[in-house]
Amino acid sequence: MDKKLKEILVKARDISFTYGIRSMSMDDISRKLGISKSTLYKHVKNKTDLVAKVLEFERYGFKNIFDEYDFEGINAIDILFTVSKEVSKNFQNVIPSITFELKKYYPKLYKQHIDIRTNFIYEKIKINLQKGINQGMYREDFSIELAARLYISRLIDLHNPEFFPHEKFKFKTFFDFMFESWIRGIAKPEGIVYFEKQLKKERKKLNMK
Repeated sequence: MDKKLKEILVKARDISFTYGIRSMSMDDISRKLGISKSTLYKHVKNKTDLVAKVLEFERYGFKNIFDEYDFEGINAIDILFTVSKEVSKNFQNVIPSITFELKKYYPKLYKQHIDIRTNFIYEKIKINLQKGINQGMYREDFSIELAARLYISRLIDLHNPEFFPHEKFKFKTFFDFMFESWIRGIAKPEGIVYFEKQLKKERKKLNMK
């Protein structure tokens, strides 16, 4: 990806979280980005194209997790810890107002974005479930497809402010609780023992920061 375009997309993402999307004109965006409008138009056709590229950049960043980490030969639970931390970090910044604007004013782009992202996570979760079963960490008496769909549906539900008011709890709090209850539902006793051991390590790291 072009270095300048990447810089624009990173800043545009931050700006959209602060000021929203709908009310911002291309003039506003270029001014807040600190670049000329002509420079902005060299990289994007219009605001819709900018939104599409920002969402694509979001998906690219998440996919990079699997390129960055070498999961070969790693315990399935450790992989889930790593991936879920990245999922939590990426999803917690998606504030309800931005989701609302995307759904209302860019419905096709939003649906395409959600479909691609959730399908990607869904396929990776299925691979992890099979790996965990093969390693003896997860139970064998459940449907991999159903468990993966349940993970995705819970992830989406976490952004429903009616059920999970973010002014009351941080997204990470909701996500960590969802993740832990999901793992405990699919793991064998020995898998739960290993999970709790790793969980203590993770909490110890956080307390040391």
